[in-house]
Amino acid sequence: MPASASSAVQTKGIYHGLPVFPESIKGLTAIVTGANGISGDHMIRVLAESPERWTTIYAMSRRPPAVPRKWKTKVHHIPLDFLNSSPEELAETMKKHGVKADYIFFFAYVQTEPKEGGGALLRRFLDALKQAAITPKRFMLQTGAKNYGIHLGPTINPQHESDPRVTLEPNFYYPQEDMLFEYCRQTGAGWNVVRPSYILGAVKDAAMNLAYPLGVFAAVQSYLGKPLVYPGDITSFHAVVDLSTAMMNAYIEEWAVLDPKAANEAFNASDGSPFSFGKFWIQLAKWYGVGCELPDENVAYNTMQTAYEPPPRGFGPRGTHRYRYTLTEWAGQPEVQVAWKALMKEYNLESDPISNEQDRARIFGFADSALLGVTALQFNMDKAHKLGFFGTVDTVESMRKVLEEFADLKMLPPLPKPKSVSL
Repeated sequence: MPASASSAVQTKGIYHGLPVFPESIKGLTAIVTGANGISGDHMIRVLAESPERWTTIYAMSRRPPAVPRKWKTKVHHIPLDFLNSSPEELAETMKKHGVKADYIFFFAYVQTEPKEGGGALLRRFLDALKQAAITPKRFMLQTGAKNYGIHLGPTINPQHESDPRVTLEPNFYYPQEDMLFEYCRQTGAGWNVVRPSYILGAVKDAAMNLAYPLGVFAAVQSYLGKPLVYPGDITSFHAVVDLSTAMMNAYIEEWAVLDPKAANEAFNASDGSPFSFGKFWIQLAKWYGVGCELPDENVAYNTMQTAYEPPPRGFGPRGTHRYRYTLTEWAGQPEVQVAWKALMKEYNLESDPISNEQDRARIFGFADSALLGVTALQFNMDKAHKLGFFGTVDTVESMRKVLEEFADLKMLPPLPKPKSVSL
């Protein structure tokens, strides 16, 4: 994109301030790994909006697309298993399918790290690219907020891309970055690293998805005629955080790889919409037509502390969090399980996140970590703004849209229709 003091922007649905790319950028080919995941799926959706710019997309994942779609551009699924295949096997498959790539978007991820380390997927893929003689103009690696140590306790707020690495525990994001930097030094490819916060988006795989367990919780409570009792205390209720809608992440990632000024830079990715779980809790209750119980200092709270003192910010006490109950505990209650079975039958739902204990821990545990362990989390976006990206989306509006998409996927009941008001 041309370097200038002004940039044209556009609106697409609920997404505002998006870049307008020159018409001369066209005929591009992309690889998207982790294509069935929350980030890979939405990356393909964003690229496919511009079929003249992105004429061919190679969607790489172990399984075929979970949701069949009619794309405006050519999307080819390439079955690849980065965890259990050698670089030679990966390269042979890519050569067999004639894979080429102007740009690569890497989202391949395993929730349980392989024995050889969380960077194994990336290392094998980079080696395979060399063997397949594929060198992109730019390679985009998505990591996340754990880069700043938020999973280990309070961090320095707001988070800047230049913040030092947190070394209290091994973090596979760091060796991933180092592998990418070395690959780019060897091949001459450019790189970007993009770091979102908790991601909002609707896909069939509900792992590490904040919106889905909240939707299940609200739907069941609505079915039972019970209020949404806020599980945290007044501190977590008011804590301001940034969330990261998957579509908005993809928009900034597309911009990052295409803008020459953004080459070889890391960027935070957030909605640009200050958010608190407490205020959203009130809105969630309204959407589902139930009451809402707010934090109450007269009830008993459980207490948990973060592991390190000093915490990731480098000084001060460890974090202390108080909660009344966890969503994981809630999901294990017999009446909740009966209610969800009834909802599945009534609405022909295709997802059961509650019956299996391991699924409950995986799906609702992720929401508990975000909701109950919340501290101030605000991604500084000045770097992207200074280089010309101004995208923003209302996080609450995004959350509503994601819940509606989960209903379309037959993973949640439809949201209750707003009651009409007679004048």
